Amino acid sequence: MRVAYTNGLVITPNERFLGGVIVEGERIVNVFRGTLSESVDQIIDLCGAYLAPGFIDLHVHGAGGADFSSANPDDYETAAKLHLHHGTTALMPTISSTPIETMKKALRAYRAAKDKSGMPMFLGAHMEGPYFAPEQAGAQDPKVIRNPLPEEYLPFLDEFSDCIGRWSNAVELPGALEMGLELRKRGIMACLGHSDATYDQIMPALDYGYTMMTHFYSGMAGVRRINAYRHAGAVETGYLMDEFDVEIIADGHHLPASLLKLIYKTKGSGRICLITDAIAGAGMPDGTVFADDAVPYIVEDGVGKLLDRSAFAGSVTTSNLLIKTMVEEAEVPLCDAVKMLTLTPARIAGVDAEMGSLVPGKLANIVAFDADYQVQSVMVKGQVVEL
Repeated sequence: MRVAYTNGLVITPNERFLGGVIVEGERIVNVFRGTLSESVDQIIDLCGAYLAPGFIDLHVHGAGGADFSSANPDDYETAAKLHLHHGTTALMPTISSTPIETMKKALRAYRAAKDKSGMPMFLGAHMEGPYFAPEQAGAQDPKVIRNPLPEEYLPFLDEFSDCIGRWSNAVELPGALEMGLELRKRGIMACLGHSDATYDQIMPALDYGYTMMTHFYSGMAGVRRINAYRHAGAVETGYLMDEFDVEIIADGHHLPASLLKLIYKTKGSGRICLITDAIAGAGMPDGTVFADDAVPYIVEDGVGKLLDRSAFAGSVTTSNLLIKTMVEEAEVPLCDAVKMLTLTPARIAGVDAEMGSLVPGKLANIVAFDADYQVQSVMVKGQVVEL
């Protein structure tokens, strides 16, 4: 069956133009300018809406009251489908710092849920912790924060490497560099996160497999004094070292417009990955309290906050709104904003040959959204999603 999206403003990494896309089976077979001139079985008229690659979220904890740290596959389905309806066609379900047995149960749920129909594509789980600097734990459960030990993580990796896509660690912890080598050997992306590391501690991390900074600015130290001398922290190192990709929570709360502009100006769209970092409160109304979580929080003012309001617990945004924030607040061109949520994360995750841009031969993961960034249509591997 041949399906055509027509009369859309097609977004590529470099331009946008009036035209459309033709899909056959799971793949894009043509991207055309102007009007449709081929015979197809179904036409979806976008009436001038934007047509973009499906969004790719490499850091998302949940939505709709459901959390990916759960042992219940149904929770995976609830959260993933809510994000799918907002344009996320591929994601890395993120598991927070929890006891090792809880992490195992969550990964078993991941395995059970990943091939269900009507779901976004799972690109591997993201293990966020528990090997973090206690001072940078943020909304992670401080009771389980610890140093990485081979006798713990090696058997864990032996059992679950097939479903882990990335792991975030504080690189300054004893054993963290060696763990980075092990992750790289197994094809798992090693990321710096929730870290108090200085420039001198981060420099060797590149050689040990670390390639990206988890939610840049959040859960990491900037420049500080140590014995009277100033030392560059993770933030400054992220700017200095071109080799590091950075992910940012562009929900309009975690980072002000000034910092979004600075990150974009310095790193560019090819090194920035937009993430929701959305927690179970995404899609829930303001005032919703999650009291039974390891770190209780409330949805308030469009963001998740710790109950004492001392810090954010995570965002409650969806992918389509990340683009809105970058365009309207950070004044980033639309093509670049979309690239940071499509082609750049696809490249970082190693799947850019299959997704991330509207190119013939790639998987038909497609999203259409209007001028208010509201999603009008979603397709995953050639299947139109019922919204």
